[in-house]
Amino acid sequence: MRNSVRELRETAGLSQAGLAAELGVSRQTVNSIETGRYDPSLPLAIAIARRFTTTVEEIFHVD
Repeated sequence: MRNSVRELRETAGLSQAGLAAELGVSRQTVNSIETGRYDPSLPLAIAIARRFTTTVEEIFHVD
């Protein structure tokens, strides 16, 4: 699954560690989501979408 987490995070001026702290996950989790090695749980995907005031569908794209 492709996603726009890295682009949204960089546009917001956040580091991976900064976003991770806001979401209550590890920096490694954010990195794994950004590189497509890990698909977040639904609650985490919703938290990411809320952080960037968008929808889950706008961030995560099924290929």
